[in-house]
Amino acid sequence: MTGRGQARAGDLLELVRSGRATTRGALQQVTGLSRATVGQRLDRLFRAGWLREGAGGPVDSPLGGRPSITLEFDDEHAVVLAADLDTRHARAAVLSLTGEILAERSGVLLVDDGPDAVLGELGGWFAELLEKAGRPAASACGIGLAVPGPVDSETGRVVQPPMMPGWDGYDIRGRLSRAFGERTGAGAVPVLVDNDANLMAYGEQRTGYPDCSALVLVKVSTGIGAGVVVGGSIFRGIDGGAGDIGHIRVGAEALCRCGSYGCLAAVASGGAVARRLAEAGVPAASGSDVRDLLAAGHPEAVGLAREAGRRVGDVLATVVTLLNPGVLMIAGDLAGTPFLTGVRELLYQRALPRSTAHLDVVTSRLGERAGLVGAGALVVEYLYAPERAEERLSAMGV
Repeated sequence: MTGRGQARAGDLLELVRSGRATTRGALQQVTGLSRATVGQRLDRLFRAGWLREGAGGPVDSPLGGRPSITLEFDDEHAVVLAADLDTRHARAAVLSLTGEILAERSGVLLVDDGPDAVLGELGGWFAELLEKAGRPAASACGIGLAVPGPVDSETGRVVQPPMMPGWDGYDIRGRLSRAFGERTGAGAVPVLVDNDANLMAYGEQRTGYPDCSALVLVKVSTGIGAGVVVGGSIFRGIDGGAGDIGHIRVGAEALCRCGSYGCLAAVASGGAVARRLAEAGVPAASGSDVRDLLAAGHPEAVGLAREAGRRVGDVLATVVTLLNPGVLMIAGDLAGTPFLTGVRELLYQRALPRSTAHLDVVTSRLGERAGLVGAGALVVEYLYAPERAEERLSAMGV
């Protein structure tokens, strides 16, 4: 926030949204602005439809008087679109500004078909979902997209993604915005792109662990990736490569999709387990097939999942020692009891007791929706951050 006495309308919105100040009097006290100036700033937010008045709050004065009217972020003035791409399927949704899923669909969508076709299809999905949710295309304020590869957050482009052939450096933001416009007639909307594990971690932290200062989520599906949330923000590294633990070398001879030998993903991912099952005569081609076999209690799948968990747990002992998180969450196709048991066996054996003394090792709460929730939250936090909010208010002429 800007200095005391200089708070803008966007700063006041941030105070209300965070719950730090939810009455006019509280806003005056926190910002040092006069009553008239607070009123002028709030008037802009009311005219934009971003704030509304709630119920009266408690009377603070012992002499009584009228209760203070509370201020609330109006989450009904717009919606967010979100999609989560995996290598073989996708999930998309319309969400409220507070993260409630209003309409949702999933289906087969192959990233190997390339970005032009995949993003064009997503544009059609979004059009159908808005109709299903009963919301006009103009109500969509932004799109969030989770992808299974490293992303440069400044450009929204994937950087040398091992599992996304043909996507390296592609203008995902521009194509998805155009695809949405082509299918709905709507104007350009901002598009934010991030790694799927990052957005899953962000969604889980915001909804289930808001007070956790360091959370690590490990997604084990076709590949293996980790999302790290520190201090309420995604930790991406210098160019989006943070958390790519699937390509840590573990000494095996297996060939990885990245072209190297001995990567963790080559021996412990859902795809690696599926390969071993297929070699043993069990029909399995992907992590989702392994998930189905685990749900059915298939003994060989259970044994291989536990073994994979032990390999991942060995690597996570270093991750936990380095980051000292409060929550280590396992998500993805293999996130079940056998894999989690294997993780815990090696993690607690190899990591220092000091690093695990206050660590919760858990599975995903949001499940397959984690990436959608995280993508939606990323868009909302971007659009309503103080600086961006000011720009949008000016563009709206309020």
